[in-house]
Order: sequence, then structure tokens, then C-alpha cells
Amino acid sequence: MLILLASANGSLSNRWQGLVAEGNQVRECRTLSELKQQASSGEVELVLLHRELVDVAACADLRAAAPKARLFLLSDRPDPEEGLAFLKVGIVGYANSYIARDNLQEALRVVAGGGVWLGQQVIQQLILEAAQNSAAAGKERNTEKLLAPLTPTERRVAEMVAAGRTNLEIAADMGIVERTVKAHLTSIYGKLPAGNRLSLALLVNQG
Repeated sequence: MLILLASANGSLSNRWQGLVAEGNQVRECRTLSELKQQASSGEVELVLLHRELVDVAACADLRAAAPKARLFLLSDRPDPEEGLAFLKVGIVGYANSYIARDNLQEALRVVAGGGVWLGQQVIQQLILEAAQNSAAAGKERNTEKLLAPLTPTERRVAEMVAAGRTNLEIAADMGIVERTVKAHLTSIYGKLPAGNRLSLALLVNQG
């Protein structure tokens, strides 16, 4: 995979290169204009993009100029609201600029497979937004048939996930340990067309 490292911070760019160089082709750029030029060539598959180099509008422009290049945004101070704002203009990943090697390599695998990599806080914020939008729209959720394969306990867990509750909150509410909540979620993912927390919440909220 051809990865473009886009950051005005040379030491940070060098750090990223050390994390992703193995098995990939790597190029670097320091400015937004240079980034646009290289990304729009059609050769770049993934851009590791430093948040300090772009704002939301510039990121949207970049997506339009280089539709084939996937943008993975790395921020020195990750924030759920910031992540959501950039997600809405087409990034495929959002993480801390100093993400650990193993996490970054796992993120690259997910993105290369067509997925999206987001921090847990951003995912939780997306779930809350989905629940709030569903309630605001007054939508009738037809969940009876949807959740029929689940046990009563699994259904309760699924509904609480869809309401934006964390595993710790679910565990406390149900009087169980967090490990048991995770086990229920694994079982739920095997029974419903939802492979992760976000897709489960969207599935339940959309009915």
C-alpha cells in the first residue's frame, strides 16, 4: 500500500514512518498544497493526515480533489466532536497522533479492508446521536422481529447499547460484571447482522 505521511512536524512524520514502513511504500509531505498535489495523483491509497495541517473545510476539499485516497486523521488532542465533524466529510480513521504501533497496524488492516477505524469515545458519541435522532424523529421501531433471535437478557443488553450506555453502565444496571456484558455482546453479534457496537446500535435504533 502506498501511504502518504502528511505533517509539518518532521519528528512526528518520522515516527509514523517507523510504524508503517514495513510492507508499505511511504512518501512524505509537509504542506497542504503539497498534500493535495500528491494525493490527487491517483497513486496514493492512504493518507496519514495530521490534524494541525487541515480544518474540516480543507479536509472536505481534499476528499473532493483526491477521491481515491483514504484519509486517516491523527490529532494531538483527540475529541469526539472533532472526530465526528471530520467523519462527516469522509475520513476513514481517527486516532491520537501518538497511537501505539499495534493499534496503528490494526487500524491499517481495518481501513485496507474497507472499514472505518474510530476511537471508543467517537463510537459512543455516534451511538448517542443515533439514539437522539431516532427519538426526535418519533420513529416507531419495529424491534420485535429484529431481536427475536436474542434471549431476554441479550435483548436488554442490545437495547441499552442502542441507548448509548457503556459496558460498565450496563454491568452496573444489570448487577453483572463487565466481562459478562462482553460475552453477551459476542453472542448478540453472532445472532444479528451486526458485527460491532456501532452497527448494533444503528440496527436497533432504525428498527
